[in-house]
Amino acid sequence: MRILILNPNTTQGITDRLMGAAQAVAASGTELVSMTAPRGFPYIATRAEAQIGGAIALEMLARQHKHVDAAVIAAFGDPGLFAARELFDIPVVGMAEAAMLTACMLGRRFAIVTFAQALGPWYQECVESHGLTGRLAGIHMLDGAFASVADVQDEKEELLVKLANAAVHESEADVVILAGAPLAGLASKVKHRIPVPVVDQMAAAVKQAEVLAALRVRKAAAGTFRRPSAKATLGLAPEVAVQFTPEGGAP
Repeated sequence: MRILILNPNTTQGITDRLMGAAQAVAASGTELVSMTAPRGFPYIATRAEAQIGGAIALEMLARQHKHVDAAVIAAFGDPGLFAARELFDIPVVGMAEAAMLTACMLGRRFAIVTFAQALGPWYQECVESHGLTGRLAGIHMLDGAFASVADVQDEKEELLVKLANAAVHESEADVVILAGAPLAGLASKVKHRIPVPVVDQMAAAVKQAEVLAALRVRKAAAGTFRRPSAKATLGLAPEVAVQFTPEGGAP
């Protein structure tokens, strides 16, 4: 089984964090391959950045989807996820959706804890888009600058643990998600310092991708995630444009 870990951010150090967390939980027969966005933003934090990152993620998937059994869009707001499920015939897992659904199996309400204030509105809309608002205890964000996005989990570890504990005690969260691609792998380091289950977003996504690939479910031919009808395009990357031709869905 081959799983693509697709980082729609441009920071290779974030990809390294994601791969470390993924490799820690991947089954022995799973091969993980990674891609880092060739253009875009060091990290995605706003709606506009997510729209751009999602389009770049679709281009990356268009180049690689025939060579893997499943893919993970490894940014917490899941940019491009629903569009990817329309276009491609492999399971595509969103890191945020995977983390939240896993949290829902561990408790009634989950808290999202992250490293920057700018992420809050985007994450809130991500929760809503997945229909999980009723399970959300709150989104808790650090306020302040950081030196390096790739190393923010090391720089802010103590503050993030303190914020997670506050989420448990003040918001009555049953589960904590340490959210944002730069925080991948942090849960395993700090879980014993937080009194409720702590979900690692990347670990949850990889395990769910393995399950979906093993189930070998078919691509939707009806419903809202069926392939789009063929349509003329102009100026798109060839790998993306072919997805909108009659032969785009051919195996």
